[in-house]
Amino acid sequence: MKRWGKRQGARWWARAERLLRVLHDDLWTWRADPLPPSVWLRWFPHGVVCLAALGVLLGDAGQLGENGGIEPGFAFVIAVAEAGAMVLALWRPVAAWWLSLAAMLVGALAVRAEMVAGGDKFTWPWPAAALIGHMFVLLLLALRVRTRVSLEALALTALLTYVVQGVVGALNYQPTGQLAVILFAVVVVLGIALRGRREARTELAQQTTLTAEERARRTLLEERGRIARELHDVVAHHMSVISIQAQVAPLLVKDPPDELKENLAGIRQNALEALTELRRVLGVLRSEHPDALEAPEGGDGAAPHAPQPTLDRLDALVENTRAAGLTVTTTTSGRRRPLPPGVELSAYRIVQEALSNVLRHAPGASAEVHLIHLPIGLRVVVSNTRPSRAPAPSQGAGHGLLGMRERVAMLDGALTAQPLPDGGYQVAAFLPVDDPDLPADPLPDPSSDPFPFPFPDPSSEDDAP
Repeated sequence: MKRWGKRQGARWWARAERLLRVLHDDLWTWRADPLPPSVWLRWFPHGVVCLAALGVLLGDAGQLGENGGIEPGFAFVIAVAEAGAMVLALWRPVAAWWLSLAAMLVGALAVRAEMVAGGDKFTWPWPAAALIGHMFVLLLLALRVRTRVSLEALALTALLTYVVQGVVGALNYQPTGQLAVILFAVVVVLGIALRGRREARTELAQQTTLTAEERARRTLLEERGRIARELHDVVAHHMSVISIQAQVAPLLVKDPPDELKENLAGIRQNALEALTELRRVLGVLRSEHPDALEAPEGGDGAAPHAPQPTLDRLDALVENTRAAGLTVTTTTSGRRRPLPPGVELSAYRIVQEALSNVLRHAPGASAEVHLIHLPIGLRVVVSNTRPSRAPAPSQGAGHGLLGMRERVAMLDGALTAQPLPDGGYQVAAFLPVDDPDLPADPLPDPSSDPFPFPFPDPSSEDDAP
């Protein structure tokens, strides 16, 4: 029996200890929790509180000094504490609650001493002005802190009121404890309701934002899916037909020459490579997270997510272009070093698009590809001579240069596309590389470089060379 009693006592003591620890963490703090300005009236609520604090200061000082019989200077100090608690509650509501309680307790004990000495009948322990001031403090507290903290402050206020009025007591007074507790409970419930309403509106606004973002993301995925279907149903079909026709065409001619076979084989190879690139683009469009796509290890070249081309495949690109009838020469200067994948891919695509532009818009011209490896980056220059005949009409001019500009802009580089004095055209790009481990090689001699850096940045250019 004794063991059971000790065990129960230990449990109650542990619970009381936990309760005291919670109260200490919630109420024994100087934490700032300022009241934000109103959305429509800005600082109007702060002005109302300050004006009410002035009224409490004057009213409490008069009540305590004239009706309570306290020395006027001491009464003014207590009134300043009550009014100051209201203003402090705008920034530190918990500390303001402690200050208001302390001012009430000091004032109540001072008035009680005067009552015992035979003073006049007085509203006690909460004078009217102090009651209004503490209501403001509890309202601001409930607006800013959690519900549990507000209820704890209300409970301790009611407990202190009961102790002062019901336990300590006084003579010849008009009790205000019951009315004060009721009014305090009303303002706390009102503050909790307003705070809950504000939090609900904030959460609703957040949910609305998330819903709008989700709707935009879903719309984007649907549009990308539609584009992927169009590309698959139209472009992929035609590329497959071209590949099959190029494969079958030599069989339809008796003793076809080797040149015809070679050209048809090149057409079929280019169509297959285009299909491979198209499958990769379709995979990116259909993926929700295209940046997370990776090339499968050991995969073949026809995999939907084949590795992105680099400068190592530049020779194959040039050979394909030569097979299409364009004379291309390549030169390289500077010491080549490992480059980031983004720089390698962008350089390859810039050369690919520039040579395609020469094929489309400069028939009969020859092209030169010049790669310049610098300690701070890579320069890519593709130029062509004057075309020997007028190009055929082309639709969609401008998209190639736009794509090159976007690639260069993502790397914080520079690009120009401009005609040359001899009637040719030049595309020049600089792709910076931020790598502190790169050796600081001296720059090539500028006099030997016909394309000096930095490049100008014209506002717009034509896609055609």
